[in-house]
Amino acid sequence: MLNTLSGRFLILTTVFVMLAEVLIFVPSIARFREDYLSDRLQRAQIASLALLADDMLDTELEAELLENAGVFNVVLRRDEIRQLMLASPIPRPITGTYDLRMAGAMTLIRDAMLRLATRENEIIRVIGAPVRDAGLLIEVTMETAPLRAAMIDYGVRILILSAVISVFTAVLLFVAVRIVLVKPIKSVVGYMQRYAAAPEDARGIIHPSSGVVELREAEEALMQLQTELTHALKQRERLAQLGGAVAKVSHDLRNILTSAQLFTDRIEMSEDPLVRRLAPKLVNSITRAVSLCEGTLAFGRAEEPAPTFGVVCLHEIVADIAESELLAEDSGAVEIVNAVPKPMMLRADPEQLFRIVMNLVRNARQAIAATGKPGQITVGAREEEGAWYITVSDTGPGLPKKAQDNLFTPFQGGARKGGTGLGLAIAGELARGHGGSVTLKTTGPDGTVFEICLPQGDGTI
Repeated sequence: MLNTLSGRFLILTTVFVMLAEVLIFVPSIARFREDYLSDRLQRAQIASLALLADDMLDTELEAELLENAGVFNVVLRRDEIRQLMLASPIPRPITGTYDLRMAGAMTLIRDAMLRLATRENEIIRVIGAPVRDAGLLIEVTMETAPLRAAMIDYGVRILILSAVISVFTAVLLFVAVRIVLVKPIKSVVGYMQRYAAAPEDARGIIHPSSGVVELREAEEALMQLQTELTHALKQRERLAQLGGAVAKVSHDLRNILTSAQLFTDRIEMSEDPLVRRLAPKLVNSITRAVSLCEGTLAFGRAEEPAPTFGVVCLHEIVADIAESELLAEDSGAVEIVNAVPKPMMLRADPEQLFRIVMNLVRNARQAIAATGKPGQITVGAREEEGAWYITVSDTGPGLPKKAQDNLFTPFQGGARKGGTGLGLAIAGELARGHGGSVTLKTTGPDGTVFEICLPQGDGTI
């Protein structure tokens, strides 16, 4: 019960109502004391009227009047003359005097709390103004025990009433909370549990129906989350199926390329100068294609293989990439500039570094070719403290907004029609395997710049 929302509301409501009643109790008990003392003054004033009617009262009648008034003596000041109207023996000395004519709220509260805290039966003098302007003041002497007993009785009745009100209010709030909050929340939890059991089933998606604004916002947020998650799970299933198909194709393609690799050995023995010049490029391309197929099969089983680090010449890798891409671009509209310093050496996996730069250069070439206008791709590099930086810049049309929002997301970050978006995803993953990153620096109508960061680490050259 204590761990439920409605149960805690029940307890908190009871506590808060009791706290409010305590704050009301203090001025109430002070008001009760003031009324009690004022009542004793009025009774004493009425008793003194008997003396005004008859100058002499017998002792028994005077004692009865004082007992009915609850005081020991009565002093009335009329016309600046202080007159003892009724008197009886005072059993103990007077310990305090209280003037109700000039008492403020804080004074009354203080005196009331002190009276409750004082258990001794004391004798006090009380001064007040006579009712109906029957004199300048009236003064009585009385005991405090009856006053304190009346205050305690009044306080107990207030506390009992407060407890009844607080319990009644708490029960009403308990029922209201269960109807307005707990029941809708349990409904939302039920939707979440059913959805968790079968997240691919769209029937488990919640339908917002709450009339409470905050709960409806929560239901709408949950509906959006469930819808996106269901879509993502379906997409993951399709990607898994696609991955299986790609693995099968890669397996067969690897076998075909392996056979082609054997045929290139005979081509290398050709006497044709052009064939002899292009044959090594063909051999290298087929070798890389076989390696890529093997990597695809490995990726389908787990993740991209860990890089095998070695010292590589970046200028030669970029030159190789430029030659391969220019062979694919036979129109001559795209120029690839190798601005990498020739002496620059990096510590990286040569094959994976080739794929990182090649994917960026190929994306740039295809983007420029799609415009039908000439353009230029520049690959540069610099070494700074702790890292190498490789930049691939082009004069293409820039990346569209959708491609910028999904740069490294497979099948969503494609910048051209028919593109898969795998190039940047592969480049980013390979760079992360080196402990580095691929970032988009700038893009726009004037071109795009990507930067590859490879940390030197403990392999600094």
